[in-house]
Amino acid sequence: MSRTYLELSQDDGSAHKFYEVTVQGQVVTVRYGRIGAAGQTQTSTFPTAQKAEAAAAKKIGEKVRKGYEAAVQGQRAPRAVSRRQVASAPSTARAVAPVLWRFRTGSAAFGIHIDEDRCWVGNQAGDVYTLAHGGEVLARYQLPDGVKCLVADDFWIYAGCDDGRVYDLSSKLPFAAYDIAADVDIFWLDIHEGVLNVADRAGRLTVIDHEDEHQWSRGGRGEHAWMVRADDRAVYHGHTRGVTAHSPDGGVELWHTPTQGAVLFGWQEDDAVYAGTARHTVQRLSKATGGIEATYHCDSPVYSCATSPGGRFVFAGDSASSVYCFDRDGTRLWKLGTGGGSALSMQYRDERLFLVTTDGSLVCVDASEAAVTAAQQGSVPVVRDVKLAATLPTYAPATAATAVTTVTVAPAGSVVVECVQENGRTRIHVVTDGYDRSWNVQFPRAIREPGARYVVDALHAASGGFYRVRGDIRRLR
Repeated sequence: MSRTYLELSQDDGSAHKFYEVTVQGQVVTVRYGRIGAAGQTQTSTFPTAQKAEAAAAKKIGEKVRKGYEAAVQGQRAPRAVSRRQVASAPSTARAVAPVLWRFRTGSAAFGIHIDEDRCWVGNQAGDVYTLAHGGEVLARYQLPDGVKCLVADDFWIYAGCDDGRVYDLSSKLPFAAYDIAADVDIFWLDIHEGVLNVADRAGRLTVIDHEDEHQWSRGGRGEHAWMVRADDRAVYHGHTRGVTAHSPDGGVELWHTPTQGAVLFGWQEDDAVYAGTARHTVQRLSKATGGIEATYHCDSPVYSCATSPGGRFVFAGDSASSVYCFDRDGTRLWKLGTGGGSALSMQYRDERLFLVTTDGSLVCVDASEAAVTAAQQGSVPVVRDVKLAATLPTYAPATAATAVTTVTVAPAGSVVVECVQENGRTRIHVVTDGYDRSWNVQFPRAIREPGARYVVDALHAASGGFYRVRGDIRRLR
């Protein structure tokens, strides 16, 4: 067996990654990723040991020409991840919002998602909690590093983390669905029909397909890209110089609009995107043209924004621990204190405004007209502080050893898939009748083993011509 380990690390921070090639007989294994991380692994089998050696030498030569050098694993420390540094001042509002309940996670919280059944919150410590709409804590996920954001793509829930990975939290156990390139430092992300869109520290936009393989990237017009939103028409990228829309299939620039200050957050509705800026505004931009349709004025830099369905009401959270509500045309309806830190992200649902804050709280605010009117007059409910249950289901990311149980018979109504090798890559195809067997299945890389078969609860077709797994994954013996 032979093993070659290379690293590429540049002082300007643009690269800090490794590449390892191992040859054992006719098998070549390539492992690559961020220095200090486990990385991704690809295995290829060749007809002879000589052809395996030749293929390995070619791979090594390509990397050396790109600047990689021989290194000793473990001597160079992992680069420290960037953590968003945010200030939070006391609110200048005269009244406090009508907070119904508050759950303290223990660390600054950036991630939030509210669906029909649950509230999701993710914090800088790598904890993700799910709660009922009434505030009862249901479960906890322990991810390896800080949660930058939580996003939903139909049924599927994803957490983008500081370790450069994006975890799927939709199954019984979370798993790493995407492993971002070593030189991409996630600031924000969005997922649409299984395609991942990443905005990063350098202001770039990177788009990755359902197989965790790079599609395209574009250098931003600015830096520190804290906004990315996607739909069928475009990917909307917000950075220090405004918002840029790119075509989803190749990254062609469709329009660019300068905003009033650097973009610190983004939101989208069917026909518009909203950019919260450092110059104390939220601006509504037309998705079709990029034209600015309305401006909503706050009193401090805007850390987050959201809308009620259709953009009827526009909400904003500023750096001074205040939350605002505007009419669609830009008229400010109210400004109230959060009762805690500044809202780093927010979401509106059914006359409730959910906030995650710099002090690590998930806050549920009664945003009904009656409750806000009462709050402005000084009448607010007594805040209920939610406590953790004595015994709480806790889930850690799936690995090859822990991810799947084994069954001998596929349950009725389930779907059987198989792991195969195609051109040196492992792919998952459907075995069960009634599906297109030429389509790939999006599947956790950690448990792929060529020749193995798996049972999944259900498959859903994505518009990009592949299937997505829903429910539990079990290995079929």
